Amino acid sequence: MRRGFWIARGVKFLVIVAVVLGVVSFVVMSLWNRLVPSLFGGPMIDYWEALGLLVLARLLFGGLRPHGHGHGRWGHSWHHSRERWEQMTPEERERFRSRFRGGRCGFGGWHGPEGRDGSPEGRGGPAGGEKNGGNA
Repeated sequence: MRRGFWIARGVKFLVIVAVVLGVVSFVVMSLWNRLVPSLFGGPMIDYWEALGLLVLARLLFGGLRPHGHGHGRWGHSWHHSRERWEQMTPEERERFRSRFRGGRCGFGGWHGPEGRDGSPEGRGGPAGGEKNGGNA
């Protein structure tokens, strides 16, 4: 194709990115200025601070790599996960399911002194009814 076509396409892409980033920054600024000062007594921010907040959030929570379509947080595709699931035996599938039943990928949190399964040694927490094993 012609070189001019690709240049025009690149410019169009940059304009779209700039407009979307501008609109999202304006929305963040508006929400912040509407909610944070009245709820928490925090300062109001301007447009550039909202843009900086978006960049900071991306760095902290999104990382530096672009995330492609169909890929999970750790870089493998859901297709790969489905293939692994299909290769599991019924016993492996049941063991996998049981890990996720309690919520939070097997880390279900505090369920009282008896634990999740009713025994004092259950996975739900330490025996005796004290969190952190009594070492607070």
